[in-house]
Amino acid sequence: MKIDLVTLEIIQNALGAIADELALVIMRSAYSNIVRDSMDYSTAVFDHKGQTIAQGLTTPVHLGSFPDAMQKMTSLYEGNIFPGDIFIFNDPYGSGGMHLPDFYIIKPVFVNETLEGFVGTLAHQSDVGGIAPGGMGVYASEIYQEGLRIPTLKLFDAGVPNDAIFRLIEKNTREPVNVMGDMRAQLAACNNGGQALQALIESHGVKKFRLYMEELHDYAERLIRAEISELPDGTFYFEDCLDGMGEDPETIWLKVNLTIAGDQVLIDWAGTSDQVNYAINATFPTTNAMSYLAVRCAIGGSIPNCEGYMRAITATAPVGSLVNPVEPAPCGARGITCFRMFDALLGAFAQILPDRIPAANEGGSSAPHIAGRDHNNKPFMASGGLMGAWGGSMARDGQEGISNPAANLGNTPIELMETRQPVEITKYSFVQNSGGPGRHRGGAALQRGYRLLADEAKLIMRSDRRKVKPYGLSDGLPGTPSWNIINHGSEQKLLPVCPTASVPMVKGDEFIHIQAGAGGFGDPLEREPEKIVVDVLNELITPAYANDVYGVVINEGEIDLGATEIKRRELKQTGIYETAYMAHFYDEIGIKPI
Repeated sequence: MKIDLVTLEIIQNALGAIADELALVIMRSAYSNIVRDSMDYSTAVFDHKGQTIAQGLTTPVHLGSFPDAMQKMTSLYEGNIFPGDIFIFNDPYGSGGMHLPDFYIIKPVFVNETLEGFVGTLAHQSDVGGIAPGGMGVYASEIYQEGLRIPTLKLFDAGVPNDAIFRLIEKNTREPVNVMGDMRAQLAACNNGGQALQALIESHGVKKFRLYMEELHDYAERLIRAEISELPDGTFYFEDCLDGMGEDPETIWLKVNLTIAGDQVLIDWAGTSDQVNYAINATFPTTNAMSYLAVRCAIGGSIPNCEGYMRAITATAPVGSLVNPVEPAPCGARGITCFRMFDALLGAFAQILPDRIPAANEGGSSAPHIAGRDHNNKPFMASGGLMGAWGGSMARDGQEGISNPAANLGNTPIELMETRQPVEITKYSFVQNSGGPGRHRGGAALQRGYRLLADEAKLIMRSDRRKVKPYGLSDGLPGTPSWNIINHGSEQKLLPVCPTASVPMVKGDEFIHIQAGAGGFGDPLEREPEKIVVDVLNELITPAYANDVYGVVINEGEIDLGATEIKRRELKQTGIYETAYMAHFYDEIGIKPI
């Protein structure tokens, strides 16, 4: 049978539409704010072998993990998959999961009683039990403390629901209404997507559809190998790190060797720190996901989102390392390590494609959880990640108030949080004089404040980028650091980036998180003065900052060109601007420099 390229394009777009439809069903029917509003979920479509053939426009950190999970599921149930079956799992050790809050729900699709594909959903559940509400207990020392582990099971067996699994999950969460509601949203999406995939296969015929799926994989592989072949051969090293845990943090290193060899990309994490007794370990499916994402972001190009392109990318990591841990290493807060892997990989690619790669982003979404019980003994949890800021690049300034490219999530609207949780949002804004200066500056930092209205609660926090700030590129300066602050009456307490225990709060306490500002790109003294005036007018920076950091003298809203030329020459000679921007940042937030 001859491949018709028009038909291939039609089928590819139809598959993408099914994957996106899966995502829309979840968004419109989910219960929790983390799924419905923050959109911490993903969807995909698979062929009869379980290989990814389409991905929804959802969360990249999830999408690259589906191949590992599907391979394990199809191997375990080979010959034991029937119409009406639906599978569920979350276990990182044995089922190909990433961390316990992520529930995979997978539905096989049959045509004429023959297995011809699957549709899959993955949603971050608001709570799965364990030592800390929300599954983000960074201080867990083993996975058994992190919540309910679900191996690969049949949630529905030939169309019959396994009520025992539903009851077990419902009993092991602090938020049964949200979790069960989100699971039903995933099931609705799978049923809807399964019907659409079945109809698509039937419209083309089984034999033809299988042939076109093989061609789709081969086509994606040819495209990405052609792109890789345009890159210079060689090995490019980069290292980045996490600040560490607790009051006296020890730096945790991520080291990567990125090798371009003809039309193949090899990513080796040798030298990365060993796994730790905290929940920031990233299981290998996560490492694979970040590898695929970084390559796709770096090389660009319109390449089908199917498993074929992954054939050109190989990742390796030492067993027992932070990015390839062994059981029972905890991994509930592995997201922060995902973002640092992405930063390190882009740092390596910046040596190959300096005109395309931006400076470091804010370091990843921060994840505050304020949880407790109200006066009716009903559990509550104010949560939702905070995103963020992008680094400056050769082409433009970094954006702010936008998700890290590794996440594609949203910030929970404050109106919804205040309506449903006993918190008052005291501030939600950009931080003036933040971000890294550059010819194209890094995006400004985001801050949000929460005042507790309940009698008491516990704060669980995951953040980073205080000691080691987001890097700049091409003489751009690093971004500004993150901060966690508790205001208790007239007292103020500074918290670590990742506290190693829950932090008690009482009624009236205010928690403020200041996220890191992104890195700058290019020499700050080459920034166009007109752009600096716009930043001043938008109150992203002060006139004093413009003068001391960029050497731009502004009088009554107008640039003094003569004074600016003199000031920039002076700053170039002294280099004072390289530290002045941090002084202005600390003056703005009212905290002593670290």
